[in-house]
Amino acid sequence: MTPTESTTHQAADSTAPKPDAARVSAWRLHRRVYDWVLHWADTPYGAIALFLLALAESSFFPVPPDVLLIALVLGARSRWWRLALICTAGSVVGGVFGHAIGAVLMDAVGTRIIQFYQAEAHFEHVKELYATYDYWIVFVAAFTPIPYKVFTITSGVMEMNLVGFVAVSAVGRGARFFIVAYLLYLFGQPMKRFIDRYFDWLSIALLILIVAGFAILSYF
Repeated sequence: MTPTESTTHQAADSTAPKPDAARVSAWRLHRRVYDWVLHWADTPYGAIALFLLALAESSFFPVPPDVLLIALVLGARSRWWRLALICTAGSVVGGVFGHAIGAVLMDAVGTRIIQFYQAEAHFEHVKELYATYDYWIVFVAAFTPIPYKVFTITSGVMEMNLVGFVAVSAVGRGARFFIVAYLLYLFGQPMKRFIDRYFDWLSIALLILIVAGFAILSYF
């Protein structure tokens, strides 16, 4: 390879886009947001921040409120039920905002949120799930790590009854947050490490048990 060719080759390598650059940048941004959320646990405004975080996450914010709920419960374990209630209330109110976005502001706001998360294909699939499973799919999304904001917005698009939507959201979100908070109250730091590591699998396993319970009740 001649010096000219070598220089050209190096220049091409230096200007070539790195395939993982966007992913690394997104991860760093998400990590900064994650750390920013956690810092509220060390302030007097932790409970207020928890309510607002849960509200925002149900309609547009990327970080789930569980991370702040865990930190706050570990700092004041006797207040576990109050913090779980605050988190549930904020999430349900946020779900109503998501419902309103889908029902009234889909073109102006909802579409941009879906595009921001690159969830267009998921959005179309969720609409099909709503048509088939109705309130059940809201409960599943409320309880599990599935991005809840996509479902709250879709509920408005599909014109789901608001009272029924709020009721199902309260049960699903309440079950999730109260279980997490109560386990932390009982077991503290060891449970925090366990939840951090296996949260997704625990949610899915418990959901299967709940669905099985409802099926048994329906059978009898």
